[in-house]
Amino acid sequence: MSLDLLRDLASWTCLLAGGGFCLVGGIGLLRMPDFYTRMHAASVTDTIGAGLVLLGLLFQAGFSLVGAKLLMVGLLIFFTSPTASHALARSALLHGLKPKLAPPEASSKP
Repeated sequence: MSLDLLRDLASWTCLLAGGGFCLVGGIGLLRMPDFYTRMHAASVTDTIGAGLVLLGLLFQAGFSLVGAKLLMVGLLIFFTSPTASHALARSALLHGLKPKLAPPEASSKP
């Protein structure tokens, strides 16, 4: 097996896995019941999905200026996405938005 084939295989694996995480996160945004769980799905999509896509692109770019730029964008996403999600959740909680803890039929006792 040649080195180019291994690089392409690793790149496509990361790109497909990142696309899969983004797809699952998008479905999670539509299916989740409240703000906090939707925000969790969005933050997972940002951090893991975009990170894997950037890693796949980084494999293709190699050691170049484009690779350095992709690495910087990845680091920016890695640090800012969880911080922004935490700040958004804390602000929503402080302003009175309560999480939905259980479905109404599960909370009523006979």
